Amino acid sequence: MAEPNNQDIDELKAADAKELHRAVREEGEAELERPTGSLLCSGIAAGLAINASLLAQGAIHGMTTEAPWRHLIVSLGYPLGFIIVILGRMQFFTESTITAMLPLVTRPAWQTARRTARLWLIVLTANLIGTAAATFAFATLPVIDPSLRNSMIEVSAVILKHDPFTTFWMAIPAGFMIASLAWTLPNAREQSVLVIFAITYVVGVAGLSHSVVGSAEAFTLLWAGRIDVITALGKSSAPAILGNLVGGAGLFALLAHGQVRQEMVQDSQIPENAD
Repeated sequence: MAEPNNQDIDELKAADAKELHRAVREEGEAELERPTGSLLCSGIAAGLAINASLLAQGAIHGMTTEAPWRHLIVSLGYPLGFIIVILGRMQFFTESTITAMLPLVTRPAWQTARRTARLWLIVLTANLIGTAAATFAFATLPVIDPSLRNSMIEVSAVILKHDPFTTFWMAIPAGFMIASLAWTLPNAREQSVLVIFAITYVVGVAGLSHSVVGSAEAFTLLWAGRIDVITALGKSSAPAILGNLVGGAGLFALLAHGQVRQEMVQDSQIPENAD
């Protein structure tokens, strides 16, 4: 049997922290350069596709009876939308909290900060347009069975248990975990579906607050007449967005950069006076 050459061995080795940082940072730099129209279309597509999570959870909820383990089973549907969005390379707000943040913390500049804010604003707006449009179609058009619609409303009603402050705090670990997903995927290779499923299942089964999925749940309740616009956007979606930013762009991105910054300075990849 022939021994593997150095190239084969290199291909089998997982990327180290510096290589992961470079891969995610370069992805973020590419996102920052994308035209507004491209970001909008991709972001709306992601907002539409993420509703697969709510559809799957509603379908499972409607086929199961009330039991202590029901939430564990229903949450199996939660990762579906994430798998579609992430593997489909659609623009997703919580993923961009780390990908767009790494270029900024690597070479801080006002121009980069403005581009990062622009990306977040466009992608978040597009994601919300997508979730609002999809849930409105589910509520008003005969595209799904009425029993499934009712199950989706029941699944979404869980957000009514949380006040804005609770939603904010529960969104921080969700933002951290989704950012860790974007960091992990370059090393996932053939296991990407399993990695996405595992991390997002934990977010779903733990009941953590995710800004985009949470907006789909909020809009579902809004179109059903269960809540008003202020509650849907101001008391539910806004705290989740802020919490996801703190967990993703604040905690994870800064820690991910901090673990390799000194090595990057020594390798002359970033200026020594960069903050």
